[in-house]
Amino acid sequence: MTEETAVPTTDALGVRDAVTVRMPAESAYLSVLRTATAGLAARLDFTLDEIEDLRIGVDEACAMLLSQALPGTDLTTEFELTGDGMRIAVSVLTADGRLPARDTFAWTVLSALAGDVDANVGADDRVTIVLHKRRDVVESA
Repeated sequence: MTEETAVPTTDALGVRDAVTVRMPAESAYLSVLRTATAGLAARLDFTLDEIEDLRIGVDEACAMLLSQALPGTDLTTEFELTGDGMRIAVSVLTADGRLPARDTFAWTVLSALAGDVDANVGADDRVTIVLHKRRDVVESA
């Protein structure tokens, strides 16, 4: 497993952080990814419920992708932390570039847990699921 942290750069929204985690496309390694997700979400001051939702959401996205991953390939997860949330892109090389079905219970659960969810296929049949979770803003009275 490798972890790369990009040098923070300043953009119009503030400081941008990016982290990439690459590991074998096997379910035995998902606990590492759930832990990384929780740690990065905590850094953004997500609530405990939001952190748990993200952990489960990332786990669900990985389950969708691992079922079609080519043997011996890597699962790549890119985290982008912004001022108001986190964008998570989970991807894996596949044999046929089949997108996950959006009319399933799993996709509905994923959307409820992670906020904005999308999927796409790259030119090399790399399937990517993108989650974008924004932090709930608590208004003071």
